[in-house]
Formats: sequence, C-alpha cells, structure tokens
Amino acid sequence: MAPTDSNTNSKQQWLYFTYAKPVAGQGRTTLARAQLRGQSLIQWQDLLVTQSATTTNRHFGSRIAFDDKGHVFFSVGDRGHRPNGQDLATHAGSILRLNLDGTVPQDNPFVTDDNALDAIYSYGHRNPQGLAFDAKNQRLWAIEHGPRGGDEINLIKAGGNYGWPVVSFGKEYWGPFNVGEATFKAGMEPPIKVFTPSSLLLYSGRAFGAWRGDLLSGALKLTHLNRVVLDGERASSEQRLLTELKQRIRQIIEDEQGNLLIATDSGAIYRLKPR
Repeated sequence: MAPTDSNTNSKQQWLYFTYAKPVAGQGRTTLARAQLRGQSLIQWQDLLVTQSATTTNRHFGSRIAFDDKGHVFFSVGDRGHRPNGQDLATHAGSILRLNLDGTVPQDNPFVTDDNALDAIYSYGHRNPQGLAFDAKNQRLWAIEHGPRGGDEINLIKAGGNYGWPVVSFGKEYWGPFNVGEATFKAGMEPPIKVFTPSSLLLYSGRAFGAWRGDLLSGALKLTHLNRVVLDGERASSEQRLLTELKQRIRQIIEDEQGNLLIATDSGAIYRLKPR
C-alpha cells in the first residue's frame, strides 16, 4: 500500500506493511513503512512496535486499511492469550489507528484514558484478518477469525468493544462447548454477520457493476468466495462463488478495471472477470 504522507513531503510515496518483529525472543506485530527504489526498500521506519508480546506464536493479525483523512488502521490479534481482548493496556486484540507518520491522532477514543493505550481504536477482537474502509459512507469494516466457527464481519466504531473472549459464536477446539459467556452482551458490539471467512474487500469496481458496495470475503475451511450484499449497516443476503476451485482463499484485491485477483493457500493467483 502506497499512500502519500502529507506530513512529510506531498510527493513522497510510502509502502506500509506489518510484520512480526522479534523483541527479546518474542514477536510483536509492528507497523512499518519504507520507500521503494529500484528493487530495494530504503528509509525503513518502524512506526509502532506494538505492546503485544506473548510466549505464543499465533494470532499476530494483521491487515491494513487507510481512510481519506490521513489515517492508517491496522489490526493486532490477541496473540493467543484470550484476556488480551478486554485489556486496554495491551495492543493485542485491538484495531489501532495512527496518522500516516506514526503519531497518534488526538481524537482517538482512548487518548484521555490513563488506563488505555492511545493508539487503540477498537478492542475485544480475536484475530482480525481483513480490513476495508468504505470512503463513500465513511466507515470501517473488519473480518476476524473465531474459534471453530464464529468468524465475524464487524462494522468498526471508535471505542467499540467487540466482545472477545466474553462473547463469541465459536466453540472450543477441545470439545463441543461454546466459548465465552454468551453470543450477545450489553455494552458489546454485535457482529453484522457470522460465518467462516478470511480476507475482506469492499467492492467498488466497474467490471461487476451489480456487486458495487458489496463485501467480498474468502473462506478458508469452506473454500469459496463469499459475496455479502449490504443494506445500510445490515447484511441482507449472501452468495457463495468459486466453490468448484476447492481452494482456501487468503486474499482478494481488485485491479483498475474492477476484475478480482484472488490469492490462495496453494500459491495460485486467479483472476475473476465478467464473461
């Protein structure tokens, strides 16, 4: 992703990415940026090395999205430690918002809370693996993995608590038991839709005109492309596509013509275009 950072140089293009940075033998989800010169990255900057280290090697997140006001959002999983989802003293289990230069926006929801980290935008997440910003309606969508089912599409609100691990639609891996106390609880944001997806794209292209404004997500376990039709802030219907490929769909992007480029766990990249 290569937005322009107006805080440094209006002609300066940056590539933004997240990675697991080793710190004292443990990995921390880190937002970084660099510039591309030829085939080399220069001016590498770690914008935020998150406070998210645990002894596990799972649930790092992470996906990135940009709004049109100079902010970058990125997700951090709970790092395999469930209580992190409700702990505002760690970045784990959260979606974070920063300015493009890595500073914290002063209107972030917890900047005046001495018991919370300033970069946190929303919390109560397990492992968000898809983010999409809807510029037309000025809203952020996220998709996250649940345990043994219970994956969620969420409409992200500033300061929102999305419930993990107190509420969940998933089940324990070790037995037929529900995770958490319930599927809904007062004060926690309910998901827009629950199923088993992975990546997330808000479609805005021309190639599939009838899909414009829909959410497209890739399923891993169930190996299909899911099209979710939105009615305002509600999911009104869904359509399963590409089931015949039998591929775990990891990421989806659209090209300039609106065709879809789909990456799978097998290493294949498919292009989907109208007939």
